[in-house]
Amino acid sequence: MIRPYGDTLNDGKVQISFTLPIENDDRGREAAKILAKKMGIIDPNIVHSSTLDNGFTFYIAYGGTTHSIDYESIIVSGVLGDAMDMVEISQFIREHIGRKVVIIGASTGTDAHTVGIDAIMNMKGFAGHYGLERYEMIEAHNLGSQVPNEDFIKKAVELKADVLLVSQTVTQKDIHIANLTELAELLEAEGLRHKMILICGGPGISNELAKELGYDAGFGKNSFAEHVAAFAVQEIVRRGIL
Repeated sequence: MIRPYGDTLNDGKVQISFTLPIENDDRGREAAKILAKKMGIIDPNIVHSSTLDNGFTFYIAYGGTTHSIDYESIIVSGVLGDAMDMVEISQFIREHIGRKVVIIGASTGTDAHTVGIDAIMNMKGFAGHYGLERYEMIEAHNLGSQVPNEDFIKKAVELKADVLLVSQTVTQKDIHIANLTELAELLEAEGLRHKMILICGGPGISNELAKELGYDAGFGKNSFAEHVAAFAVQEIVRRGIL
């Protein structure tokens, strides 16, 4: 059993932050402390408060918790498949698929951010990991941001895409859940879902969530092009989408 670490091992110390629609004054700090106590924080101390705007204050509270977890009992649903680098992926495609794999990617719906999909798709990649445009046996198409799901599917059919990559970076109020669900449902309605590998990614995405929404895999933080591509090409072969 483990607990959070602050000053000494397993002392249960935690730090939380939140915003309240109140003024930054003594009464406001007391309100923040009461709220922290209701969250289960023991002896909370409001270590920081700052005015965000008229009637809005940001707080940081520090305190303790009695909760613990059994770390050894945790099982994470990971993406299956053998790890491969860029060269190995191209060789795998030559040997097992025999043609270029067509992958299209976009930030769909209202998401205007492209940092995630660019890191996976663009030739220069990110953090020393080349993007899919550099892969010899992959034909990569980056459609950019704010692509409606209907247009995304239309382009996938036009390009005869094998793999659809969906990036969701900004996810306030769980809008990414509705958008990702809509895409999967549209593909099912069009009779296309079984013909394509459907993958989503972003800071709020896990493989477990992706599976629940009807996707083949989900990639979160610290995922790079080779992780996505290795899964995709092996899944193409496994499902016989050749």
